Amino acid sequence: MADAYCSDCKKSTEVVFDHSAGDMVCSECGLVLESHSIDETSEWRTFANESGDNDPVRVGGPSNPLLTDGGLSTVISKPNGTTSDFLTSSLGRWQNRGSNPDRSLILAFKTIATMSERLGLVATIKDRANEIYKKVEDQKSSRGRNQDAILAACLYIACRQEDKPRTVKEICSVANGATKKEIGRAKEYIVKQLELEMGQSVEMGAIHAGDFMRRFGSYLGMTNQAVKAAQEAVQKSEEFDIRRSPISIAAAVIYIVTQLSDNKKPLKDVSVATGVAEGTIRNSFKDLHPHLPKIIPSWYAVEEDLKNLCSP
Repeated sequence: MADAYCSDCKKSTEVVFDHSAGDMVCSECGLVLESHSIDETSEWRTFANESGDNDPVRVGGPSNPLLTDGGLSTVISKPNGTTSDFLTSSLGRWQNRGSNPDRSLILAFKTIATMSERLGLVATIKDRANEIYKKVEDQKSSRGRNQDAILAACLYIACRQEDKPRTVKEICSVANGATKKEIGRAKEYIVKQLELEMGQSVEMGAIHAGDFMRRFGSYLGMTNQAVKAAQEAVQKSEEFDIRRSPISIAAAVIYIVTQLSDNKKPLKDVSVATGVAEGTIRNSFKDLHPHLPKIIPSWYAVEEDLKNLCSP
């Protein structure tokens, strides 16, 4: 309640707001002091289809410049409580008869969004993957190819370009059945198409073993001190001519660091967490072993501990 001057009472009285009618009424004599007033406060009302949804959002999603209509077209949804199929609705049938040039793109973007969510990727990587797929789709040369592998490869390239690389095995785990070999072929195809379009080589971003340390360490439950030691070790390993992939070096260093700690991890657990075969970790360990005194930080392990380190 608030105070306002009433012309009948000839004084300032308390007034009552009738929000349904928009009237301001004097509490003493009942005179309507103001009618059809506009309530400028926020209206937190739910407009969702589901009764249990308390989301008070009144607007749709943001516009998408990759779509023809900006992603702002209207889609007639299935009415609540209807058990029949969506296409049995007259409006639904008419809408489906119309040609939507972005239908395949929308489905592809939804698939990329699902894969990104399952991998815990940020929105910038998802948007970059959408842009890459849009460029490939515009060339009309990907028809007949495995679309799941194409989408997974777009996400893999986007991770590389945003300096947040994921292993092919990690991408493969969310790729709807696409194999590592298919994703690898799709990646080479996409890079070739992008180079033809831009007329220059595609920057993919270099992969370093340190890019995977914190994530792999989290999978294994390593301490912050152990992760820090592993990160320093892989950085020093780049000074030596160790002809192994960054992922293999990362897996081997993680195994070494955990063996030097109180929380030792078996080779099988390291293999599962990193996606690197046990045999590959063993071979990488042999390549790293001669350089361990210079690779492992002195604050983490002394030389005597390194000599007592057993091969997996």
